[in-house]
Amino acid sequence: MTPTYTTKAGFPYPAGATAHKDGVNFSIFSRHATQVELLLYAGAEQIEPFQVIKLETQVNRTFYAWHVFVEKLPAGIWYTWHVDGPSNPRETGLRFDKDKHLVDPWARAVSQKLWNRQLACQPGDNGHSSIRGMVVDDNYDWEGDTPLVIRSENAIIYELHVGGFTRHSSSQVKHPGTFAGLIEKIPYLQELGITHVELLPIMAFDEQDVPPGTADLGLLNYWGYSTHSFFSPHPGYCVTPEQGTHIQEFKDLVKALHWAGIGVILDVVFNHTAEAGANGPFINFRGIGSDIYYHVDPLDKSIFRDYTGCGNTVNANHPLVANFIITCLEYWVDEMHVDGFRFDLASAMARGEDGRPLHDPPVLWGIELSEKLSRTKLIAEAWDAAGLYQVGSFPGYRWAEWNGRYRDIARRFLRGEKGLIGELATRICGSSDLYHPEGRLPINSINFVTCHDGFTLYDLFSYNDKHNLANGEHNRDGCNNNLSWNCGIEGPTEDPAILALRERQVKNTFALLLLSQGVPMLLAGDEVLKSQQGNNNGYCQDNETTWFDWNISGKSREILEFVKCLIALRKRNPCLMRRRFLHGEYLPERDLYDVTWHGVNINEALWNDPEARILAFTLAAATEEGTDLHIMLNMSDDKVDIELPVLKNRLWGLSIDTSKSFPNDAIAPAEQKPYRKRKYPIEAKTVVVMESLLRKWWNF
Repeated sequence: MTPTYTTKAGFPYPAGATAHKDGVNFSIFSRHATQVELLLYAGAEQIEPFQVIKLETQVNRTFYAWHVFVEKLPAGIWYTWHVDGPSNPRETGLRFDKDKHLVDPWARAVSQKLWNRQLACQPGDNGHSSIRGMVVDDNYDWEGDTPLVIRSENAIIYELHVGGFTRHSSSQVKHPGTFAGLIEKIPYLQELGITHVELLPIMAFDEQDVPPGTADLGLLNYWGYSTHSFFSPHPGYCVTPEQGTHIQEFKDLVKALHWAGIGVILDVVFNHTAEAGANGPFINFRGIGSDIYYHVDPLDKSIFRDYTGCGNTVNANHPLVANFIITCLEYWVDEMHVDGFRFDLASAMARGEDGRPLHDPPVLWGIELSEKLSRTKLIAEAWDAAGLYQVGSFPGYRWAEWNGRYRDIARRFLRGEKGLIGELATRICGSSDLYHPEGRLPINSINFVTCHDGFTLYDLFSYNDKHNLANGEHNRDGCNNNLSWNCGIEGPTEDPAILALRERQVKNTFALLLLSQGVPMLLAGDEVLKSQQGNNNGYCQDNETTWFDWNISGKSREILEFVKCLIALRKRNPCLMRRRFLHGEYLPERDLYDVTWHGVNINEALWNDPEARILAFTLAAATEEGTDLHIMLNMSDDKVDIELPVLKNRLWGLSIDTSKSFPNDAIAPAEQKPYRKRKYPIEAKTVVVMESLLRKWWNF
């Protein structure tokens, strides 16, 4: 029989459940609560609590914090909260419900074994179907590990889904779809050559948060953009979550990645929560202070303002909420050793309490100026779902941005649109028009062409239109403006010419991305020609549609080897990873400018030609012993002879030609032969890269 534990008043700080040698301190913030109860459970699936502790206002409340110390309570106990108070949503925005079981927003480990979202949306007791928090006593041996410090200009980011990366049967890992499964695939990441993984949301999220039509098909929230417990790793990615091993399992992953020299960036969702709109479920924030945590309409506070497309918007610049967010981020850096964060719909966090954009949002500056986050990479998706678009103007200086302008111009150029070479050149050079005027740098630009949201790279050149019927929303979901090109036939085909063109376009895209100044981001699976059959919104497809297929052979293997070579090319050429913008500076020792632009002929870029689809440029080596590069982009429909610049004491060697078949499409330096002709015949829809060869290689 579980004993009954004695209690003391406890302390307001820190929030959450904090284990001590002589018991556990519990603290939760609720400004307008009038009565609070703590419910303790022996196991995550135990229906009835073994003890209910009623907190007294005169003993267990300090200002707005409710707290209690439970003597001799061990770690491993599960718990929920009852919070009662006024409920007048229209007038005050308050929605207290004394019968609802709330999970602690500061819980370090949670269980969703009993969770039923529909019951949490209805009035009445949901104790038999609530999310539970666990008391965690974390004693982890980091073995000297600390967050990595990799300079941003040297970073190559790889966006992946923890579950989908190893759930396919071909992964052959011991624990598919988990942090442990990902550890087994670290050798693949090392071989690929990336420097950071950017993990789709791994903070605990509600898998049941999908529209009715989607739920009717038995589909769940797969991506994870429905967070409810921001301090807890997602139990679905753990091997033994019922034992509360969330923290240990995640730390094992971080430590293993760090040992491999790979940084960890978390995709975090502070713009909205899993509690949805006015009729959403009671999980935590709604039941302790929805008037504080969410944007509400000032005239009818029962209405949640929705700048995210998800039913609610976190009121991020309220002092309490801003403190919660910053404390949470510092926890993941201090305690979990993560190296950076990518903020989903980050512009929603720039809105003040009245919903209007702020010039200097306190929460964003608080994150930027936090000493504990000073060496942490900060990446913003610099827009929200209500039309606020801040690419190039996101508040702060240290923040990098997902460069949507880069994505769009790259897609348009690669599919053959004309007259774009001026803006394309600007994007290739790090988008100085967006970042230089405010004193920012090329590293503020996260360059990408594909990400989890949208077509995979192979589908970008296989489909003109989205094909999302499998999501249960009658193809209404997902983006309609994909800037894609199916190369002549919609979807699968046996036509060898179209298949060859699609593969070449994939190579062209990787080449453009990895030859651009700024920080490149690759989508996991693109390097092996992953397709989602035209589904551009796989948020609910936890199946082979989205999973990484480890049966890598044939053309997939050839593209993978090509991408490895491109990444190696970038890493060995510092001129592709400049921290400062190129300015056309003349380098007399090289008899070159840091960058020189060309067209078909040397020094004759086709800036004013509205039909132009050809751009070439020369990058001078960044170091005395480094390599010069000459890059030619031909997205026209014709083969063209392009003139090569003459080098001082060097010759050109062919490094990349996307029109050639494997293994001649990418040539390592030791295998490059001097190219002695003045012009290079570049095929249609092709990218070519020349690397300068030192004199010692000339006799090859």
